[in-house]
Amino acid sequence: MKKLIIINGPNLNLLGKREPAIYGSLTFTEFFEEVKSKYPTVQLDYFQSNIEGVIIDKLHEVGFSFDGIILNAGAYTHTSIGIGDAIKGIETLVVEVHISNTFGREEFRHQSYISPNAKGVILGFGLQSYELAIQSFLSPT
Repeated sequence: MKKLIIINGPNLNLLGKREPAIYGSLTFTEFFEEVKSKYPTVQLDYFQSNIEGVIIDKLHEVGFSFDGIILNAGAYTHTSIGIGDAIKGIETLVVEVHISNTFGREEFRHQSYISPNAKGVILGFGLQSYELAIQSFLSPT
């Protein structure tokens, strides 16, 4: 059984309430329960923090024992050299995910410190971006 974790960064605990025109009206907990039922042969875990160092600690904790990490670092994507370095320092592959198309938003969101160290990047498909990331870890290539 594949062991995957979704790690969400700042403000993603507000999904369903925060800017529904961009992020939708479904809470992440509701979405996560749906996804777990779609992938019963995958052990899916979930973690969220608004604190950069706590996210780095979680990456260190799971970065040698999980089969994949799906990371939406939120605004830290564009500012955190530390999270980028943490990904560089672990063995588990990371897929960077964003709900919105960050390239269709403000200029500062076009920079990512995650991307250079990620297996791949999926953005702009709403919450389905997370499912696409899960599928990337399940495909044979």
